[in-house]
Amino acid sequence: MPPERTDAGVAPAPTGRGRRLPKLGPLLGLALLCVAGTVLNGEFATVDNAMNVLTRTAFIGIIAVGMCFVIISGGIDLSVGSMAALIAGVTILLMNKLVPLGWPPVALVLVGMATAVLLGALFGLAHGLLITRGRIEPFIVTLGTLGIFRAYLTYFADGGALALDNDLADAYGPVYYGSLLGVPIPVWVFALVAVGGALLLQRTAYGRYVQAIGSNEQVARYAAVDVDRTKVLTYTLLGVCVGIATLLYVPRLGSASPTTGLLWELEAIAAVIVGGTALRGGAGSIGGTVIGAILLSVISNILNLTSIISVYLNAAVQGFVIIAVAFMQRRRP
Repeated sequence: MPPERTDAGVAPAPTGRGRRLPKLGPLLGLALLCVAGTVLNGEFATVDNAMNVLTRTAFIGIIAVGMCFVIISGGIDLSVGSMAALIAGVTILLMNKLVPLGWPPVALVLVGMATAVLLGALFGLAHGLLITRGRIEPFIVTLGTLGIFRAYLTYFADGGALALDNDLADAYGPVYYGSLLGVPIPVWVFALVAVGGALLLQRTAYGRYVQAIGSNEQVARYAAVDVDRTKVLTYTLLGVCVGIATLLYVPRLGSASPTTGLLWELEAIAAVIVGGTALRGGAGSIGGTVIGAILLSVISNILNLTSIISVYLNAAVQGFVIIAVAFMQRRRP
C-alpha cells in the first residue's frame, strides 16, 4: 500500500535501509563501470583520463543540475541543446562585433560570458512565462523552441559555422584549457554549481516548493505556494545553467555551428533520471544527478577506449539507459 501524502503534498520519505539503497544504486553502478573500464583498458584508470572524463562531464553536468529542478517540479525542457547552440552563436557574434572598438580581449571575453548567462536566463524566463501564463504544456513549449533556437543559429551562421576572432580565442582559451591546483577550470565550475544547486534544493524554501509542486501541484496551491512564480524561477535557473555551460564550451572549439549542443537535452535528462530523480516529479537529488552525469560520461569514455561496440552507438546506449531506469521506477512500490 503506497504511503499517504502529507498536507504539503509530499509523501513521507522511507527510512532505514529502504531509503539508502535507491540512493546508492547510481553510485554502485558508477563503481562497477569504473572497475569494468579498468579491466578492459589500463589507460582508463589514469589521472589524465579521469580529468578528461570530468571535464567533458562538466557541460552536461551543469545543465543537468538545472534540469534536475525542472524535472522534480514535474516539468521538462527539450530545448537545452539548441538553446546552448544559439547562445554560443550570439555570444561569438557579439564579441567579434566589438573587436573594432579596441577593447582589451579579456574585457570582450567577460562581456561575452555575461551575455551567455543573461541570454540563458532570458530564454528560461520565456519558457517559464509561456508555461505558466500561457498555460502551455512544457513538452510543447520546449519542443517548439528546440526548433526555433537551432534554426536561428543556422540562419546567423548561414548554414556554416561562426568562428571566434583569433585574438579572442587566445584570451578565452584558459577558461576551458586552464586549470587550478591541477584540476581543469570547467570541473571547478561544475563542482560549484552542483554544491550551490544542492544547497538551494535541500536548504531553502524554494527547494521545498519545487518538490511540493512536483509531488502534487494542486495541494501545493492549497498550501499557499506560489506555483507559477516557482515554475518561472525554475526554468530561469535552468536557462542560467545552460548559459554557464555554454560559456565554458565556447573556448573549446572557438566556434558555433548547427551541430553545437546536439543531443545535449538527451544527455541532461538521462543524467537526471539515472541519478534517481523520479520522472513523475516530486523527488530527486543534485548528488544523484552529478553521479548520473559522470556515469554516462564513463560509459562514453569506455566505448572510446575499447571496441566493445561502436562509439556511434553512444546515444543509443543513453536512450536504452533512460528507458531501463524509467521502467524500474514504474515498478517501484
